[in-house]
This record gives sequence, structure tokens and C-alpha cells, in this order.
Amino acid sequence: MIVSATRRADIPAYYSRWFMNRIRAGWCAVPNPFNSRQVLRVDLSPERVDALVFWTRDPTPLLGHLEELASMGHRFVFQFTLVEYPPCMHPGMKPLPARLEAFRRLADAVGPERVLWRYDPVVLTGETGTDFHLKGFEILARALEGSTRRVTVSLMEPYRKTRARMARIGAHLLAPEEHALAGMFTSIAELARSRGMEPVSCADEAGLAGLGFLPGACVDALLLNRLFSLALPESRDVSQRPACRCAKSTDIGMYDACPAGCAYCYATQDFVRARKALSRHDPDSPSLLGRFEPPPPQHPLFTP
Repeated sequence: MIVSATRRADIPAYYSRWFMNRIRAGWCAVPNPFNSRQVLRVDLSPERVDALVFWTRDPTPLLGHLEELASMGHRFVFQFTLVEYPPCMHPGMKPLPARLEAFRRLADAVGPERVLWRYDPVVLTGETGTDFHLKGFEILARALEGSTRRVTVSLMEPYRKTRARMARIGAHLLAPEEHALAGMFTSIAELARSRGMEPVSCADEAGLAGLGFLPGACVDALLLNRLFSLALPESRDVSQRPACRCAKSTDIGMYDACPAGCAYCYATQDFVRARKALSRHDPDSPSLLGRFEPPPPQHPLFTP
């Protein structure tokens, strides 16, 4: 089993204490996001978990626990999102030098092959057009050279809630000409390779495969098998959107848990609710938010 921690929130940045409590307990509870009365018990023992995939913008609170995780027998990789936008687009971000330093510290701790850079999402506005991304990507790629072997790139999905948020901060989304977009992505792929990074796409609906990118999977069974000598099935998770190539995983997060306030975020519906949820968070709870209990072992919905 691959455990995703998590697409829905930044556990390393905001919930590391809870996560380590659940790892030590050997299980956690995850309510169904569409029916909270259905609660899944997820076995977090290293015997059942083949690999952990962390998603983060700031792993700093978890860095001190990596040796413990490894000593318990856990195998893990990090999807590390690092994009620099105007502050109004991601107001909860630490200054860029601090995020770069966190990235390097993490790579030093676990190795560059296990820290996967996400230049994601690419948001195109009047202020953040193709030139903005070309210059920004080059600066970041230069700074991260030697600290990662892969960079994942994708365009922002223009969900209704993200379009509304962008409009509220006065960021007008652009639909640039196809040749300009193709030129930008081709140059980004070339820049990545010049810095020793494999450029891959995420849910490639923009046609990046023809612009120098390899088709990518964020939960990448092929990579995990290679890194940790596993034999995970490499078939895609059919529960994800059709363009997604990720392998099947169990997500232990909950929505409306991340307070960072990124205007382009798809996982948080209401940032006020997310900040309240974080303020009420109990690191000793079985579930990330609230106190959801899984069914007892004799119950038909119990999952060992």
C-alpha cells in the first residue's frame, strides 16, 4: 500500500506532530470526504505501508523526525512544491530563501532522488505570464541544482473556485497564444535538463509530452520500485481524473485543512474554515481534523 500524506493539505508544514503520533500508534482514521459517517481505519505500520508520499511546501517541522521514520522501517519520498508568485497569490508562504534552504536541507537528509520538485501550478495572469515563468524557473532551477533529479510541471486547472479567488485579488487569467505557451514549456524542459533534472508532466492535458516533457506520475510506482526495491503494481489509479497517471494510494488527509491561502488551491474550499480547523486541531486525535473513530474490529466496515 502507498500512503499519500496528503494531496488535501500540507501535513509536514502544519500537522507533523499529529502525523508522528499516528505513525507511532500504527494507524489513523480517515472519514470519507463525501460521507463523514464512513470512517476508514488506515494501517500505518511499516509492514503494511510500502511507501509514504509526502506533499509539502515546507517540510521543516518534519525534518527532525526523518531518522525515526527511517529507523521504524518506513520508506518515503517528498513532492515539494516550490514556485514564487506575488504575495497576494500565496500569502502564507515563507520568504523564498527560507523555502530554498528547507529544500536543500531535506535533500541533504534523504537524497536528491527522493525530493521531487513541483513547479506547479503554472498560473498565467497579466502579471505572471510566460516571461515571468521563464525567468522564475531559471532562478529556481539554478538554486536547486544538485538537490533534486526531477521537476514536475502542470498548468493550473481553472476550477470555478480558483477563478473566483484569482478575480478577487485582481489577477486576470490569461489564455496565451499556443505558440507562446509551447515556447515557454519547451524552454522550461531544456532549462531543467541543463540543471540535471528530468522534466515530467502532471496529468498532461496541456500536451507537454510533445514539448520535451516525459509523462509523469506524482505517486510514481515505477520510481518507488526503483528507489526501494519494491514490486508495486504500476497501473494507474482509476479513481483519479482520466489524465492522471498516479498509482493507487490511500490518502490520509482531509479537505479544508490547509490555511496557507493560495489563490490557486483546489483542495481548500474555505480558508476561514481551514484556519479555524487548524486552531481546533488535536494532535492526539485519530483523524487529522475533528475526532473521527473507525469502526471496531468486529464491524463489517473495519479495515485492518
